[in-house]
Amino acid sequence: MEIRRSTEEVEDNHVMQISGSNGIVHNMEFMSQAYLRNQYSSEIDIHEEFVSSYPHEDAPLPIFLKFEDIEYKVRKRQASSANLVKTMVSKVVAHTNPDTDGYKHILKGITGSTGPGEILALMGPSGSGKTTLLKIMGGRLTDNVKGKLTYNDIPYSPSVKRRIGFVTQDDVLLPQLTVEETLAFAAFLRLPSNMSKEQKYTKVEMIIKELGLERCRRTRVGGGFVKGISGGERKRTSIAYEILVDPSLLLLDEPTSGLDSTSATKLLHILQGVAKAGRTVITTIHQPSSRMFHMFDKLLLISEGHPAFYGKARESMDYFSSLRILPEIAMNPAEFLLDLATGQVSDISLPDELLATKTAQPDSEEVIVKYLQLRYKTDLEPKEKEENHRSRKAPEHLQVAIQVKKDWTLSWWDQFLIIFRRTFRERRRDYFDKLRLVQSLGVAVVLGLLWWKSKTDTEAHLRDQVGLMFYICIFWTSSSLFGAVYVFPFEKIYLVKERKADMYRLSVYYVCSTLCDMVAHVLYPTFFMIIVYFMAGFKRTAPCFLYTVLTILLIAITSQGAGEFLGASVLSIKRAGMIASLVLMLFLLTGGYYVQHIPKFMQWLKYLSFMHYGFRLLLKVQYSGDQLFECGSKGGCRTLQSSSSFDTVNLNGGLQELWVLLAMAFSYRLCAYFCLGKKISICHL
Repeated sequence: MEIRRSTEEVEDNHVMQISGSNGIVHNMEFMSQAYLRNQYSSEIDIHEEFVSSYPHEDAPLPIFLKFEDIEYKVRKRQASSANLVKTMVSKVVAHTNPDTDGYKHILKGITGSTGPGEILALMGPSGSGKTTLLKIMGGRLTDNVKGKLTYNDIPYSPSVKRRIGFVTQDDVLLPQLTVEETLAFAAFLRLPSNMSKEQKYTKVEMIIKELGLERCRRTRVGGGFVKGISGGERKRTSIAYEILVDPSLLLLDEPTSGLDSTSATKLLHILQGVAKAGRTVITTIHQPSSRMFHMFDKLLLISEGHPAFYGKARESMDYFSSLRILPEIAMNPAEFLLDLATGQVSDISLPDELLATKTAQPDSEEVIVKYLQLRYKTDLEPKEKEENHRSRKAPEHLQVAIQVKKDWTLSWWDQFLIIFRRTFRERRRDYFDKLRLVQSLGVAVVLGLLWWKSKTDTEAHLRDQVGLMFYICIFWTSSSLFGAVYVFPFEKIYLVKERKADMYRLSVYYVCSTLCDMVAHVLYPTFFMIIVYFMAGFKRTAPCFLYTVLTILLIAITSQGAGEFLGASVLSIKRAGMIASLVLMLFLLTGGYYVQHIPKFMQWLKYLSFMHYGFRLLLKVQYSGDQLFECGSKGGCRTLQSSSSFDTVNLNGGLQELWVLLAMAFSYRLCAYFCLGKKISICHL
């Protein structure tokens, strides 16, 4: 291979001298050996101050992270079976190219290590695999991962999960809560139960002051269509959210994205303080300023999934100088390294042999990238593995401590009380929305006016009133169904983040979400029925009114359960809405009003429809089979049971529909809970 020959020539020519852009002559052998001695003389030292300070109530558990030969791949999307040409071409390529295994390789042998008190920066161009590596370190990606990843020389396990803080690139914070509420609820949920409320509040106050959030503490976080705090304040809130519980390992994905240079530098000063407290900090960074670059302790440069440099950030320029790769003009070190990672070498001087190879090859950028990857494999990686992965081991008491799984800090009931308060505060603006109130009361008034003092003295009047009954079923079924179907898809990212951090039990979240939403599903139908019932002239007895309202509430609660089940089964806003529309249409048609005599081969549909049971129950509550009507007709009085409107309903047949609806309401919620747990477990941020 041309590059390998060039590399061997460089290694064999021990006395070669080169002239840099500044005209100074460098001795190649001296520079390379001096650099490597300096680079690895004190690599991953066991910091005695952090090791000796543990165990201590205020000191986090020191974590020494080592990753060796990390590889990750994802399955390529197969060509559509409808496109035969693409399918055939992909099969031919798979047979002719043995390297094509149906997977796309994202990471290709990443090795490195870091410890407490250090900031490791993962740098590289977009698409190089920085975020993927960060997720693997945080235990967020486990499938199709190869290599060795240890925490204090112990592989990843559930006991490590609660010692890791992960700040995503897109700040995942509930938008309707204020900054202070966000941190306070996190403190109540995640801090140890032996701390009093006053101590937890004190810690929140301390974090707010340390991260400079005093000015915006009572401002909503915002996001999306909700106005809130600025981007820098939101990023600092995300970091405060994680460091509140003293994580031993803090991972941050592009924390400076969207921030100006001053805000980004201030944020990095905060991370330095976090690291100096005994934590291990790893962050992805795209293109830091020169000042920020020199604030990193270690740097891992990734190019096309391969490592191109690993070591101390301040020594990166020395390493590339030892390879005779130098900037010809004054240049930000980060900009210089990113140019090398992409093969863009304008204004960069190269060694003669690499320059000759670059000129001879049509794809010059690929040649440079391959050369840097090869030099890393031969110069840096063996030393890193020998010095830090083979020779040095974490102290035994730290290996034991990392395997101790933290128990839940709170009981189920305590978690329920906190999550219920948080959920209600987050959603209360939706519950008491003026537009929603006007809609419910306005529709009730319109229906009351249209059916003003309706009667059941004739078949036509009876049919009108039965039609009103069915419309009420439709209105509250659709309102409750669509009010619940979007809840879990909208909150998916928040739930995934908090469940990955083991903040609370899934059962606590689900029960709180259901009970909080019931406030709206009980309050509005009750006001609605108070208006409609008396304006429309329904039977004016206290038991009948009470049973009618309870029936409508049961229909709404069952519809809410069905919406939760549909939303949890797909966790997609678009698909959940489409499925809910289809289900509502089927249940509406089989509800028993439009079609009473359904063919036998389609009758199974009506037994799945809660609208069918709700409508029948509403008719049984409101009417009696012995009640007389049509007394003014020629044929004389008739019982309501003889009306064609009740051909398929036995008005005196008991209330078995009540138990069916209760069973459906419970079953839908049980299915929703299990679907939600399964979907969340396979979701990644």
